[in-house]
Amino acid sequence: MCRNITNLRGLEPPATADEIQAAAVQYVRKVTGVTKVSPATRESFDAAVAAVAAATTQALADLPARRTPPAKLPPLRREEVAARVAARQLAREEHERLHELGIAHTH
Repeated sequence: MCRNITNLRGLEPPATADEIQAAAVQYVRKVTGVTKVSPATRESFDAAVAAVAAATTQALADLPARRTPPAKLPPLRREEVAARVAARQLAREEHERLHELGIAHTH
């Protein structure tokens, strides 16, 4: 198994839609080799992620309860990862704001 894909079965509280989505993105990136989605790959990549996320959600709902929880917390539940994700989102929003205002900036 890819070391970046987190075990979501048996979590308390149960895996969130964001955690399932993140795992689906990691899986599709791994099997397709697409690390950066381009306009040419966007539609197929998004469709694959949606299909994997739906299958994962169904599998987690159908499988029996786990006797012991996973050994590691999913990345989105770790404080340092959550802080990194929040900082990245703020940077994206600021970047978009600069574009909307027509302010020169670097990429």
